[in-house]
Amino acid sequence: MAPAGLQQVVVAGGGIGGLAAALACARQGVPVQLLERAAQLSEVGAGIQIGPNVTRILQAWGLGDALAQVAAFPKRLQARDARTGQVLGSLRLGERAQALYGAPYATIHRADLQAMLHTAVQAAGVDVRLSQTVQGWRETAEGLAVTTAQEVAAGAAQPRGEGAATVPPLMADALIGADGVWSAVRQQLLGDAPARFTGHLAYRALVAQADLPTHLRSDEVTVWMGPRLHVVHYPVRGGQWLNLIAIVHGEKPAQAEAWDSAGHTQSLMQAMGAVGADLHERLVAVPAWRQWALHDRAPMAGTHEMAQGRVALLGDAAHPMRPYLAQGAGMAIEDAQVLGLCLSAEAGSVAERLQAYAEQRWARNARVQARAMRNGRIFHATGPVAWGRNLSMRLMGERVMDVPWLYGSPSPVHSPA
Repeated sequence: MAPAGLQQVVVAGGGIGGLAAALACARQGVPVQLLERAAQLSEVGAGIQIGPNVTRILQAWGLGDALAQVAAFPKRLQARDARTGQVLGSLRLGERAQALYGAPYATIHRADLQAMLHTAVQAAGVDVRLSQTVQGWRETAEGLAVTTAQEVAAGAAQPRGEGAATVPPLMADALIGADGVWSAVRQQLLGDAPARFTGHLAYRALVAQADLPTHLRSDEVTVWMGPRLHVVHYPVRGGQWLNLIAIVHGEKPAQAEAWDSAGHTQSLMQAMGAVGADLHERLVAVPAWRQWALHDRAPMAGTHEMAQGRVALLGDAAHPMRPYLAQGAGMAIEDAQVLGLCLSAEAGSVAERLQAYAEQRWARNARVQARAMRNGRIFHATGPVAWGRNLSMRLMGERVMDVPWLYGSPSPVHSPA
């Protein structure tokens, strides 16, 4: 039975955040329709890290076995100096993460995570509609009339005049904008400036481990830190593939909003400058790179950036963040869990339930955004700051590399009064 006041929730966006939101709501008995602009669900060819705070939720959703089939579970995270190759510190993952946080630390291909969520969403009975681009909404006496680009185009193509058929609007009791960094839902809700270019460019690649020399293969997460750069690589797809991401400082590209442009090894190496032999060998072993420009927003300032009335934002639409804490997808999945629990509450109006969601999520998201920005400055540090970073990691290791406040058990979710 649907929670009181909820006959239809529309989720805009079929990425990881949108699918997670749809699944979390459906699991709580909330009727969901998911609209995705693409003709088929697909993700960029890149890996992501998901910490215990995220794998804990996936397991609670009954996805533990599916995760085990497609992810890798590194036993260690190692930090190294990009110039000298020196090991700066390490953080045990594997059994330690499971013992401390009650869930594993995993690395996974984005497409595998999306496919896993899509399968679960379909099994939960969510109405997934592809080739549907949400443009906005309008308030009516019956609820929200959600506007799609396809509806607008169909209306324009209809013959005009008396007796002409009209395209009925899509009605919803709540609209969840999970439509990414360039969110149309956010634009109407907040009317703020577009996400800002960070000055950082990310190069990514996937390489079959079998195609690499034995000494370049890895079953760990390794982070290389250097002046105005860092590189991270880790296994995905059960360890069969190695995911590499190199981030450098650079000019804003002409197609700044593109997620999947060709990158070139020569351009990457020029931007990085001199690196140690170990790292250099890994980078030049990559046959092809893809590139994208990193965008973010300032840390969230309040609940108004996550929900107003019957409309809420989730994931990158609400809080795009830099990748230096590996929590972009993680925060979207956390958002989704809280959203589902809040919307399923019997008390309060739909607007009050979404306000409860925003109240319980905005400050944590802001903290993660700020910490990710701080980590970026540390990873890319030069001079005395880099020296201090290296010294502290050598002396304190796990104490400065672990993030208990992030990975530990979350606060309980509170329903609206």
